[in-house]
Amino acid sequence: MPSTKPILILQLRPEDATAESEYQRILTYGQLNAEDTCRFRIEHNGIPENLDLDHYAAIIVGGSPFDISTANHKKTDIQKKIEADFQRLLEQVVKRDFPFFGACSGNGLLGHYLGAPITTRYGEAVGCVTLDITNEGKQDKLLKDFPPRIDVLLGHKEACDVVPEGATLLMTGSQCPVQMFRVGDNIYATQFHPEADPEEFALRIDIYANHGYFEPQEAEALKAASNKPTPHAQEILRRFVAWYFKEKRESDLISFPTQRE
Repeated sequence: MPSTKPILILQLRPEDATAESEYQRILTYGQLNAEDTCRFRIEHNGIPENLDLDHYAAIIVGGSPFDISTANHKKTDIQKKIEADFQRLLEQVVKRDFPFFGACSGNGLLGHYLGAPITTRYGEAVGCVTLDITNEGKQDKLLKDFPPRIDVLLGHKEACDVVPEGATLLMTGSQCPVQMFRVGDNIYATQFHPEADPEEFALRIDIYANHGYFEPQEAEALKAASNKPTPHAQEILRRFVAWYFKEKRESDLISFPTQRE
């Protein structure tokens, strides 16, 4: 049932510019106001130990330059703490089937908790790609009545090698097979960024030009490749919020923008 409690936003981006831009996009495409949310930038101190899920309607986790597949001895202390904190948090989330939406890093953290290998085998270049909705996905409340294929924005060095045990695959792609999955009825993860738009990706491309996602000289070409509308991807985020946050009208769940060819 939807709730009047706030949506908990957990962010892992060390850069102020990308963290703030990501948060503003979550508000915009989730159709949320700042007062509807409780925001933690956990790249500073990790997840608070006293965090109580009963205080929140749902959790949204954004992306990060941290990679789970990085050798442990090369990870910073804060990355190790964040990964350990998520193991603790996700134990509660999965046990309770608590509403959760993880994008990109959130996807990898959930997949890792569920035991799926997270490697660089299915990394994808920054840009806009077209994904397929599975038969199970066509029945899901966040994807129902979508066209069979939709455009999304993404860019990642690692991904789940396989669908995590106990999860339902909702979307797949030709280069990366695990693009969206659900655990239970209320726990979701996407390898792509439903909160993103071309302006947001242009900012990330500039800031992450030397983080190993691409060669710096490719930046302008990647911005051009990301300069496409992805209304259905953004609709997924809006539907998630509408489903679990009471201030959003139930009627909103059945409307969505038309895919642009």
